[in-house]
Amino acid sequence: MPSIESQILKCTKASAIRSITHVQTLWSGYGAIKRYTLEGGEYSSVIVKHIQLPESGKHPRGWNTDLSHQRKVKSYAVESYWYEHYAKLTDSHCKVPQLLHSECEGNMRLLVMEDLNASGFPIRLVPETVTLDHAKNCLTWLAHFHAKFMGVEPKGLWETGTYWYLKTRPDELAKMTNKSLKQVAPAIDQKLNNATYQSLVHGDAKLANFCFGEENQVAAVDFQYVGKGCGIKDVAYFISSCFTEEVCNQFEDELLMHYFNVLEINMVNSIDFKLVKEEWLSLYKFAWADLYRFLDGWSSGHWKMHKYSKRLTQAAINELNH
Repeated sequence: MPSIESQILKCTKASAIRSITHVQTLWSGYGAIKRYTLEGGEYSSVIVKHIQLPESGKHPRGWNTDLSHQRKVKSYAVESYWYEHYAKLTDSHCKVPQLLHSECEGNMRLLVMEDLNASGFPIRLVPETVTLDHAKNCLTWLAHFHAKFMGVEPKGLWETGTYWYLKTRPDELAKMTNKSLKQVAPAIDQKLNNATYQSLVHGDAKLANFCFGEENQVAAVDFQYVGKGCGIKDVAYFISSCFTEEVCNQFEDELLMHYFNVLEINMVNSIDFKLVKEEWLSLYKFAWADLYRFLDGWSSGHWKMHKYSKRLTQAAINELNH
């Protein structure tokens, strides 16, 4: 196989690589993401995701099982397929990096992608710096994304999107301490999966996977867990990644209404938006409960397991038990 450097030069038509910067190591050490600064050609820089899969995984929280390894292996295949076949279907309202080149050989995968920093999205935020307006801009992105892919079958993607999907998390389920939630976990999963209105979901729509521009424009990265699902799962997970229980309590209605207002404007005419909104709003507490179920077994005591998420989770349990 040609070297990574030669593949980058060929697909970008650059004359030379000026510098290489390490962006981050992939989860469990399965490779790295690097920025290549270029001379000549069409791009000043590109992002290269180089995945080198070991025979078995080493997980930072001790989840070193074959199932965990196989889930990650599939996630990288899904991400490659997403960038090869779906990324080009997005637009500026749900901006994602475009794929320039991909390669797969044995345990190695290579993705050469547009550098969002160079495309006007250089800002990254953390919960301590995110504002309500920032969050609304991300929810706008999600609404456009869900409207665009409403009803689309997940060919080449996860049959059920999100990384905490119950079927792929038996280890975490076994370690749960919340027995009442554990008992209804399959029913919660079924309720979400059997929703009448399904789109594609990002599957890991946390604040850290959104990139911001100076004019508050937003792009999203990391499509390892994209697949079929009701959009409210992305919404609940995104809100959980940003805000404390106090902010969640105070601005829940405002954030949800913003999302649904944008979704309505962009919904295709053949689908009754009122029915989508009614169903997905009713599933909001179940989306939180589904996430809470995963956290309880994965990292009990996680900061997201606050009173707001406990209240919604209990409401979901109560509804199922009556």
